[in-house]
Amino acid sequence: MCVLRGEEKLISLYGGFLDADCQRPWKEETLVGIGSGTKGVVVACLLHAMQEAGVNLDSHISDLWPAFAQGGKRAMTLGQLLSHRSGLCAPNDIHLKILDKEGIVRSIEKQDPLPLPRSGSAYSPHLFAYALEEILRRLTGGEALSEYWRRVFGGPLGIDLWIGLPESENDRVATLRAPERGMLDGCELIFARAFADPDSLVHKAFTRPANLPGGIAEWNTPPIWASSLPSVGGIASAEGLAKFYALLANGGVQNGTTFFKQQTLDWMSTRLTQGFDLVLQCDMAFSAGFMMDPLDSSGQKIRSLFGASGSAFGHIGLGGSLGFADPERRTGFAYLMNNWEAGVLPRKRCTDLVDAIYSAD
Repeated sequence: MCVLRGEEKLISLYGGFLDADCQRPWKEETLVGIGSGTKGVVVACLLHAMQEAGVNLDSHISDLWPAFAQGGKRAMTLGQLLSHRSGLCAPNDIHLKILDKEGIVRSIEKQDPLPLPRSGSAYSPHLFAYALEEILRRLTGGEALSEYWRRVFGGPLGIDLWIGLPESENDRVATLRAPERGMLDGCELIFARAFADPDSLVHKAFTRPANLPGGIAEWNTPPIWASSLPSVGGIASAEGLAKFYALLANGGVQNGTTFFKQQTLDWMSTRLTQGFDLVLQCDMAFSAGFMMDPLDSSGQKIRSLFGASGSAFGHIGLGGSLGFADPERRTGFAYLMNNWEAGVLPRKRCTDLVDAIYSAD
């Protein structure tokens, strides 16, 4: 776990082992896969590219990506996509593989969006990030996501976070371990029941495109670390992820350089939708690409996954990891691990740390 306020490291705690045999102690600079936490980085890259190109949330995606207009999506806006209101949750093509970027992009172009209720959202575990990467590529004249991240943010700021890990960093990566009794053991009942139904939207969203045939063992291999998967392929140290969110929590300024305009920061911290999420099977709020805690009718949080501040935003990762920015306290938070917990949202092992930090603040 790491917490930064501005550019000052307040807390750095680490322990355990990075290998399955428990022979190599976890170090402060240990890297580990951040799963869906990658989406927060992809979102920041796209919002920055939109800012630089003068594109806003009301812009039609098809104006940037003409083939996207298929399937009745001509009028869909970037704001709808970023807030998980696009209805693009799972591909219709059951044969798609997670490494087939070209196939996934072509599938997104043809996809008919799922009609959604007037409130709430439908989280997209994979298609969302592939669509954002394609839009980023079109805004930047073809630059790859991994290159954009390192050129604009990772390299200049020395952020120890990678989407496409160089071979030179392989020895620092921790081995991921799934729960012994499976990812649904002790999971929220409503989600577990939905996931168990192969015809449900929940099951389709999380299993399409198809996972690696080697399962978690294949995720623990250098070729996959280097593959730059936009939905789940990020690898970081806790300090690296916290440093990324500290940038967003401090006015988009670091090392004397301003990376984000105030309007872009407002996009990150303003709820665009909230309510029951059809895929996560719980109440959730989304800004322009980031997760936020939902509010009740009086404006109070109904859950404090992202701490006490109403404006805090971030993203969860499979297995229980979490990263977020708190603009009110100017802090960036990251909790990463290689021993996964079951469930959709981070559980007690993570939330107790968040609660303790805010109780001591």
